[in-house]
Amino acid sequence: MTREEIAACFSLGIETAEAQLSLRGDYDFNKNLSASTLSIPAAVLIPVLLRDTGPTILFTLRTPHLAAHAGQISFPGGRVDPMDQDSIATALREAREEISLAADAVEIVGRLDRYITRTGYAIDPIVGFVDPHFTAEPDPFEVAEIFEVPLDFLLVPANRRTELRTVEDGLRQFSVFTYGKYRIWGATAGMLVNFIEVLRSNKG
Repeated sequence: MTREEIAACFSLGIETAEAQLSLRGDYDFNKNLSASTLSIPAAVLIPVLLRDTGPTILFTLRTPHLAAHAGQISFPGGRVDPMDQDSIATALREAREEISLAADAVEIVGRLDRYITRTGYAIDPIVGFVDPHFTAEPDPFEVAEIFEVPLDFLLVPANRRTELRTVEDGLRQFSVFTYGKYRIWGATAGMLVNFIEVLRSNKG
C-alpha cells in the first residue's frame, strides 16, 4: 500500500475517530475470560515507516528481565502519565523513551479501537508515519531489539494464524504472526489485526 492509501483509511481525523471508538481485547476470542476490574490507561504507537521497498511496521522486543511481558514483542508504549495531555502524548513520550524516536519525526495519522487486556490495561493504539531516516536507539533496560516487518507480509491472510495457549485461567486463543525468528502474539497481534482490518475495509 502507498502512503496515500494508508492515510485515506484514517480520513475521519483523530477527534472524529476517537468519538467512534469501539472496544477490542483479549476477550474477543475468549468469551470465558473474566473481565478485569482494573482499567489502567495506556497507549502505544504503531510506527509505519515508508521505505523505498514499501511500508514497514516497527516493533520492539522487550528485555527478558522485565516484570511484565518480558521477552515479548510490542509496539513502543506504556501507561499514561498524569502529565501527558492525551494518549497521543503518551505514545510519543514512550516512543522517545524506548527507541529515541523524536515527536517531530512522527506524523500522527489516526487511532485504532481501544484494546482491553485481561490484565486490566485499556490501550489506545495510535498510528503514525515515521521518518525512515531516524536513528533508533533502544533503551537497554526495556528494549532488547528493534525490528521491522513489511506491511505487505502482514496483509497476507496466510501469514496470520490462531493458536491456543495455556494461561493461569485456562486455555486461551490468540492471533499469531510469525516473521522469521519473530513471533508476534497477544495484545500486540490483536491490535495489529485491527490495523489490518481498517486497511482492508477502506482499500480501493
